[in-house]
Amino acid sequence: MADYVRVDSYLETHLNESIAELSRLVAQPSVGAQNLGMEECAELVAGMLRQRGFATEIMPTAGAPVVFGEHKGRSDKTLLFYCHYDVQPPEPLELWETPPFEPSLRDGKLFGRGVGDDKGHLAARLFAVDALFAVLGDLPCTVKFIIEGEEETSSVHLHEYVRNNLQKLKADGCIWEFGGVDHTETPVQYLGLRGICYVELSVQTAATDVHSGTGGSIFPNAAWRLVWALASLKGPDERILLPGFYDKVIKPSARDLELMAALPETSEVYKQQYGVKSFIKGLTNGVDLRVEEVFTPTCTICGLTSGYQGPGSKTVQPARASAKVDFRLVPNQEPGDVVEQLRHHLDTHGFSDVKVELLGGEAPARTNPDDPFIKLVCDTAVDVYSAPMRIMPLVGGSGPNAPFIHDLGLPVATAGLGHPDGRAHAPNENIRLDLYLKHAKHMARLMAEFE
Repeated sequence: MADYVRVDSYLETHLNESIAELSRLVAQPSVGAQNLGMEECAELVAGMLRQRGFATEIMPTAGAPVVFGEHKGRSDKTLLFYCHYDVQPPEPLELWETPPFEPSLRDGKLFGRGVGDDKGHLAARLFAVDALFAVLGDLPCTVKFIIEGEEETSSVHLHEYVRNNLQKLKADGCIWEFGGVDHTETPVQYLGLRGICYVELSVQTAATDVHSGTGGSIFPNAAWRLVWALASLKGPDERILLPGFYDKVIKPSARDLELMAALPETSEVYKQQYGVKSFIKGLTNGVDLRVEEVFTPTCTICGLTSGYQGPGSKTVQPARASAKVDFRLVPNQEPGDVVEQLRHHLDTHGFSDVKVELLGGEAPARTNPDDPFIKLVCDTAVDVYSAPMRIMPLVGGSGPNAPFIHDLGLPVATAGLGHPDGRAHAPNENIRLDLYLKHAKHMARLMAEFE
């Protein structure tokens, strides 16, 4: 067991230095969707590992490179940290109070694109490594980092990378890229992620847009074709109508329901935070709302594009229409199955002209809530947060945890510095410095106890 008084003292007195390092990392753009600054950011991240003595590699993929680092500890027992250096596009730029790639410190928060998702987590974990080196002279356990550059674009090449590097990534437990506290300031342990199948549907009915007075009565309208196709995917009762869509769905267990029942009420928080007046399917509050939120698969229209959408009027019949649609999947659904079901559904309903392009997909995966590693992560948080972690068996979002759980056979735990107003993926993304410090303290304790 480490001397946590000295560890905490180191972290508290060196916080400004760590935030300066994080600020340099945030200032380096690394927008995966725009292929902006990716190689440069990978080099910067690798340098952060090397300066701490990690054996480091920048490993190419068919997309963005993966940065891998390993530092041997007193014990061969190995803790793997999964992080990512890519960030979301910063647009709309006009809604940022300060430029997204010029980190700004104000009111106890650091603002900048990627500061919370996910560069702050990486920097805080390396800060914890620094504290253990300073106090103990070495690391109690072996520590590995895998830091990818495609998390924000569905981690297209990560699964193949993991499969090709099973021995290199071998470990005894994995800390995932995100985590944080809820609206009650209580840390939350998210034990699983839903999967995702993200597609673009498109249809073209003519070679060019046409004057609506010429074609409106006699030409097929691409926008209507697409709207009718979309309307066929889900009924007014919100049930998704693809053939076999629910066949592999595993319902929540009694243990899942027990854990969900122990979570705090969220209905009023959601109404205030997002401005919604009610929920679908007649849901109001309580455990039914929380279970429905994460254990039911979805079909979401994320965007629609067709015709003229500028100011004023333009009487045009669009020749092309497209829509971005995502399906959030629960265990044991697979994105490949959903693409096949979608194609079959469109064909049998007369929409064989509607094209389906898979833009990204990840399978759902989750860790047993009673795994000893999960208990250790939760136990080591208590001293820092003065409260036990709340355990959520599944979260609504998605990520590439499936290859870590299924291919590497690892228990995957979450822990982090997020907070409800962190604004990840939105303008004015931020982290709180107090939670940054707490995350570093938690990770230092975890590494010390993982001998």
